[in-house]
Amino acid sequence: MAYLPGTINARLFGGFLIKKLGLVVSFVQLLAVNPGVATEAFPVAPDERLTPGDLCSRASHFRYPEHIAYCSRSVAKGLKKQIIKEYDQVLGTSVEEMNRQDFKIDHFIPLCMGGSNESENLWPQHRTIYTITDPLEQVACEKMAQGKLKQLDAVEMIKRAKNDLREVPRVFKYLKEL
Repeated sequence: MAYLPGTINARLFGGFLIKKLGLVVSFVQLLAVNPGVATEAFPVAPDERLTPGDLCSRASHFRYPEHIAYCSRSVAKGLKKQIIKEYDQVLGTSVEEMNRQDFKIDHFIPLCMGGSNESENLWPQHRTIYTITDPLEQVACEKMAQGKLKQLDAVEMIKRAKNDLREVPRVFKYLKEL
């Protein structure tokens, strides 16, 4: 898939992504990875059996006009190791053997959207993935803070985008229009 100027693919991404977020480079880099290797080496999306997503049930405070429960960031080092180990065992990936600096333990439902710190909401996310999804989380949470986006809609969008990176441009376009 080419993303050359003037092509339909470039127009689909839109100037917002290209100029403001620089996601095209990350997305193209991700697509350039041999799909067979990528799915064996590290997960490219949360596995719904291990990480279905979980909302904050022990809020430190509440945010936004919608009064969303907010859990302060708190994931123990041991839990992070456990998440990586479970993903490697269940999916046959090799995250434990890779450079730990290339990964973060991601909140599938971001904390800013009311996500929890529980294992059901955590997964090992490679930098080639989070460079694409983190800017989307930020924009969605800003829209929530402005009262332009409801939690239910934001969670649905972020889950769809993290499960299928091809959805990211569509979600950005929608958010830009809010």
